[in-house]
Amino acid sequence: MTLEATLSEFRLAATEMAKGNPEAVKALYSDADDITLANPFGHAVRGRTEVFAALNFVAARFSDGEVSEFNTLARYESPELATLVDVEHWRTRIAGGDVAEFDLRVSSTYRNEHGTWKLVSRHADPISTFDESGPVRRST
Repeated sequence: MTLEATLSEFRLAATEMAKGNPEAVKALYSDADDITLANPFGHAVRGRTEVFAALNFVAARFSDGEVSEFNTLARYESPELATLVDVEHWRTRIAGGDVAEFDLRVSSTYRNEHGTWKLVSRHADPISTFDESGPVRRST
């Protein structure tokens, strides 16, 4: 699968995740055990068991959602690796509450594994606005 095809598949898979189904995202990850995930629900994890458990945790809290926009800020690509920096616009119900809209800033790395591009690392967080307080942002 080409990188473009994998990125298109991920966009569809993200909406499945927003609906509560992690399987399409899991299918895009590498089979190797060096995969990583950092998401807004918890700490960064490494390894298939930990990454898939984290994806299951997130998906169990999402429903009735979609990811409507993927804005790529930067893309770095070699024959073996590709890294993208994106802002994704999500709209989903979280833990049975009201539907919420939020943006995620995301860095994703894909690796070419025998002609197929696989996701190996994803870091997503909800910080999408400037705040002079930096890592000690004020609560609103």
